[in-house]
Amino acid sequence: MTPTHHIPSAAHLGTNPHSAPSTSLLALSESLWRNRQLIVQMTKREVTGRYKGSVMGLAWSFFNPVFMLIVYTFVFSEIFKARWGGVGGDDSKTQFAVLLFVGLIVLNLFSEVINRSPGLIISNVNYVKKVVFPIEILPVVAMGAALFHGLISMIVLLSAFMLFNGYLHWTALFFPLVLLPLVILTTGLTWMLASLGVFLRDVGQTIVIITTVMMFLAPVFYPLTAVPERFRPIIMLNPITFIIEQARAVVIFGHLPNWAGLGIYTLVATIVTWAGYAWFQKTRKGFADVL
Repeated sequence: MTPTHHIPSAAHLGTNPHSAPSTSLLALSESLWRNRQLIVQMTKREVTGRYKGSVMGLAWSFFNPVFMLIVYTFVFSEIFKARWGGVGGDDSKTQFAVLLFVGLIVLNLFSEVINRSPGLIISNVNYVKKVVFPIEILPVVAMGAALFHGLISMIVLLSAFMLFNGYLHWTALFFPLVLLPLVILTTGLTWMLASLGVFLRDVGQTIVIITTVMMFLAPVFYPLTAVPERFRPIIMLNPITFIIEQARAVVIFGHLPNWAGLGIYTLVATIVTWAGYAWFQKTRKGFADVL
């Protein structure tokens, strides 16, 4: 995200470079609202910049998930002979494809933002050193870009489900609500990792390893019922496991969400987000010295 556009002044941003940054959730909300236009502007640039110079441009954001769906389905259903099993008696390749793709959407939303987190501040040194800029919005911009690609993948998923089955469950409307707790949690972790990445450069390499392990320790490529009972608590500790299961419930099986589970998850995610934001605000004064 190399700066190429006009950066608003401190007066426009409503910031005082000499005041101690607040760590409260209220201050966070006020900052996001005050800088909402800047967030939208930078998110748009983040999305379009990814495909800048390519012939197909933004069309790649649609074809990428389509290709991913086709390749993963072929590899796991034809080469590995993977079968989901126990899905209403339907063990077809198309059913496997949509079940797999739901897990991939959730996984990609989480891992795309988390893997980028340690380099967010390092790759935006000009924002830290040369201008008065609300750098706390950078994780939100990264999340916004990931949500855009997640939305495109969701459109591909629903289109495929409709094509294969001839109908859509009305409960699919709850899918954004199911994703919301994960979005909150991921953004909070991003603030923390963005700060740590400035002081500990090894964090970036470590996070890639961790997210790869999390991919296999989540029911992305297999149903949770395939995991031996004694290992399921470990799988359930993975923060994306519950969201994947709930996403499949509302989109594929037509079930209502587990409201109690989502409520608890949201509460924990909010606490993590506050902690991550507070850590970011407490440590941001040292960014310029290190960079």
